[in-house]
Amino acid sequence: MDAAVSKDPAWSAGEPLPPEVLRHCCDPAQLSFATTDDLPDLEGLVGQERAVDAVRFGTAMRRRGFNIFAFGPPGTGKHTLIQAVLEARAVAEETPPDWCYVNNFADPHRPLCIRLPTGRAAPFRDAMKHLVSELKVALPAAFEREDYRARREVIDEQFKHRHEEAFGALQRDAEGKNVALIRTPMGLALAPVRNGEVIAPDVFQHLPVEERALITADMAALQKQLEATVRHIPDWEREHRDAVRQLNRDTTAVVVSHLLADVRSGFADIAEVGSYLDAVERDLLEHAEEFLALSRPDGERTALPDGRADDETAFRRYQVNVVIDNSAHKGAPIVYEDHPTHQNLLGRIEHMARFGALFTDFNLIVPGALHRANGGYLVLDVQRLLMANFGWESLKRVLRAEEIRIVSLEQLLSITSTVSLDPEPIPLTLKVVLVGSPMLYYLLSELDPDFPELFKVAAEFDDRIDRGPDSIALYARLVASAVRREKLRPIDRGGVARIVEQAAREAGDAMKLTAQLRSVLDLIREADQVASEGGKTMIGAAEIEQAVAARRRRSDRLYRRLQEEIGRNTLHIESDGARVGQVNGLSVITLGGVSFGNPSRITAQVRFGKGDVIDIEREVALGGPIHSKGVLILSGFLGGRFGRGGPLSLTASLVFEQSYGGVEGDSASAAELFALMSALAGVPILQSYAVTGSVDQHGRIQAIGGANEKIEGFFDICRTRGLTGRQGVILPASNVQHLMLRADIVEAAAAGQFRVIAIETVDQGLELLTGMPAGEADITGRYPAGTINRRVADRLAEFNKHALPPPRALKRYRRGEHEDHDE
Repeated sequence: MDAAVSKDPAWSAGEPLPPEVLRHCCDPAQLSFATTDDLPDLEGLVGQERAVDAVRFGTAMRRRGFNIFAFGPPGTGKHTLIQAVLEARAVAEETPPDWCYVNNFADPHRPLCIRLPTGRAAPFRDAMKHLVSELKVALPAAFEREDYRARREVIDEQFKHRHEEAFGALQRDAEGKNVALIRTPMGLALAPVRNGEVIAPDVFQHLPVEERALITADMAALQKQLEATVRHIPDWEREHRDAVRQLNRDTTAVVVSHLLADVRSGFADIAEVGSYLDAVERDLLEHAEEFLALSRPDGERTALPDGRADDETAFRRYQVNVVIDNSAHKGAPIVYEDHPTHQNLLGRIEHMARFGALFTDFNLIVPGALHRANGGYLVLDVQRLLMANFGWESLKRVLRAEEIRIVSLEQLLSITSTVSLDPEPIPLTLKVVLVGSPMLYYLLSELDPDFPELFKVAAEFDDRIDRGPDSIALYARLVASAVRREKLRPIDRGGVARIVEQAAREAGDAMKLTAQLRSVLDLIREADQVASEGGKTMIGAAEIEQAVAARRRRSDRLYRRLQEEIGRNTLHIESDGARVGQVNGLSVITLGGVSFGNPSRITAQVRFGKGDVIDIEREVALGGPIHSKGVLILSGFLGGRFGRGGPLSLTASLVFEQSYGGVEGDSASAAELFALMSALAGVPILQSYAVTGSVDQHGRIQAIGGANEKIEGFFDICRTRGLTGRQGVILPASNVQHLMLRADIVEAAAAGQFRVIAIETVDQGLELLTGMPAGEADITGRYPAGTINRRVADRLAEFNKHALPPPRALKRYRRGEHEDHDE
């Protein structure tokens, strides 16, 4: 045995175990340090080499689908180990690039993504922001300069001159023909004049016919000339507008080209940025007229409902939305998403209220965890992922497509037809690490066909580690690391030895240590509080023991209630005397993570019948399948040992007395067999013993779980009633290696007040429980007189006399040719 666990003394099956076997103590003198301050920190975890190798392989494997699923019991440090392994690898990897979304001027509903070298997205955003701020000032100023005004006046004058020249010529022609060109509410009109006065209609009708005809002909010709002139006015106005527009474009181009030159020079090495800036320049020139409004006084600018000025809205489309900025990372990013819903993983598109309606654009694209982890590692809790809103299906879709496409839940479910954005997808290079329980891993492997294709690497964490000198030394370093990290009081070697013993107890095996470190670290914190209340500067074995006792006391209300009811005989459990067909069985109850032993009274009745062993628990649907299997094994044992000469003509019933809940497991099958054999032989069983263990069809006693809790449960009953030295627990010999009993039980065993006895066969247990020899069959299959087996065989033979088949049928039965017994 290792330096911290004493060597097992010799012990024999059927004899009380020595105290040294009941609790494998850790000797503080064998530890090579005085306090945890003398120990260096431990990097990583103890005993998880297989999981570490799997995580390292998964992170190094860059093939498609080699994502990692890390699973194991809770509290084994999965997140801590994964974080440490990923950090060690990520720091040596290349930092991924930045990504941003910009406006798509050709189709604003489909924003474009731009990939930039690491750390260049934020400067690009700032450069565009500076460009916008400069445009807000420079463009209005450009339209207010004298050269612009002069050129605009020239254009306006040219249009005015052309207009006046055309109508001036018409006016002169009209005057030469005594016709006036006048303006009316309906537009321009012609009217005859005489002596500079327009001739009234009634006067015109009294003119001579010849004169009236001449004037009418002149006016008709002038009317055609007027109509021809008016038809040219739209063309002149269009030419005027084109000239003004070109002037505005030229004016804008001077400003824009100058300001964009600075941005271009800073990002000349990025072709995508250059293409985008070309599109910005074209859009600015095409919408130059919109910037004329910006030259109005500030007091006249209209404001939107959200408080932003209209010039901010006009320039909003030239901003840059940085969705991934890796400038702060050194190496690959590691992202843990605590709430992995569809939107938190893939990102979302937000909306703003404007004029009573919802508005969105590329600036309202919000990245998700996949964006932040792109090029690195994403760690997710699989239970939260499966419970989250469409998180699992969305993650699988992204991993299959290898791109991040932002899709709203409404679009995903096809429950709305509202026009929204469809951002350009971003290519995905990512390693996903799922953390969960073994049950979820096996369920997904079995039920989801996509799972084996997407998560090919399984990293399984063990729930316990071997207990040896090396592992204990590492465990001590782990404790020292936790003490320093938590800023707790140092622990002396006696305290560390007691922690090792408790770790073995929680592992349920004296040769193992629990790898569920959460409970161990909580124990250290609780012991530190005990030391604080006692004014101690160091944590010792006494403080650890007090913390263990306090933890047990906080959680044992139901256990104490059961013990009380047994002590008051409300629940009938005998610990002295002898009874036929009755034995004390032991079970374990686990509630809220706390396990405790619960003695149960098991009784058996036998009578003449057809060879059935009736499990009353199963008949009333309180027995589970494993328990029912154990009872059926008893039938096989009886048939194999006593039914070789003919069928068994008995009916037996077994039941857990005063049991009002479900019964599961086969750890009571040995006790049930002892009760059944006692009932058949008519020999009483000592009630000072409690029995646990399963049995096979050949009579071998097999290991069970919860041995420590079961022994402690019966011991507490016996101590309450008074220890006599005759009381004890019988358990399988294969469970001896698991014993880590409480110190008070070890002391009672050392004083001869309580016994723990290991057995290997049914016969050994029968001899202990009845005080009679079990007996071995001779070559003819008969057992010696005065033995348990002989009495059972005689009782069964007596039953068979009442149902003896005809000689011919008996011969066929012995040959193996079974026949209906009723014949």
